[in-house]
Formats: sequence, C-alpha cells, structure tokens
Amino acid sequence: MINETDLEAWGYYKDSSLYKDMTLSSYQKAAAGTAIYETQHSIIYPALGLAGEAGEVANKVKKILRDGKMDKTALAAEVGDCLWYIAALCRDLNLDMGDLAKANLEKLYGRKQRGTLQGSGDKR
Repeated sequence: MINETDLEAWGYYKDSSLYKDMTLSSYQKAAAGTAIYETQHSIIYPALGLAGEAGEVANKVKKILRDGKMDKTALAAEVGDCLWYIAALCRDLNLDMGDLAKANLEKLYGRKQRGTLQGSGDKR
C-alpha cells in the first residue's frame, strides 16, 4: 500500500507550502501550474470548461432529486473542477481571485444594506 512517505518520495507533495493556509490567490497560482491549454485558447477554453463542469454539478444535483440521496464526494469533485476553471479564467483575464472574492462580497453586502439582494439587474 502506498503511504504518505512514498508520495513525498515521488515528489507528490513537491511544495507543501502551496497547500498550507490556502487562499483563493494562492490556489489560483498553484492551479496555473496544471493548465495545459494553449494561450490562443485563453478565456474561451476555461469559460467553456466552466460551463461544462457547472452542467456536471447540476446533473449530480438532479440525481439527488431522482435518487433521494447525495453523493457528496462526487459533487465536491465537480465543484472543485469548477473552481479550477474559475481560477484559469481569472488568470486569463488578469484578475486575482482573492480580489475578485472581496469585491463580490462588498457588492453583495452593499445590496443587503440597501435591501436590494432580491430582484434583478446588475446595478441594484
């Protein structure tokens, strides 16, 4: 059986500092090391990948309705794939995920203070 020592010996945990105190920004940087698509497909590749993975999340949720049980591990894996595509898309758009998350919360809390969380339109 493979144990943690074996994995470390193979370099699996090449830079364990990447995984300690993970932030969205550090995740984005680490995830960039696994992107293998060509730069000519920047933005479009991760956007389409995100759409596909979001569809897989929706399909897993649909199966909760159908089967009456949730496969949390499988659902988490699909959400994780969505996170990777979001990180790639942010990288291609030169956006920092940490900054994006902060800006999004500021927007949402502003809407909450104004009583406009419900409704539609970007400029509420």
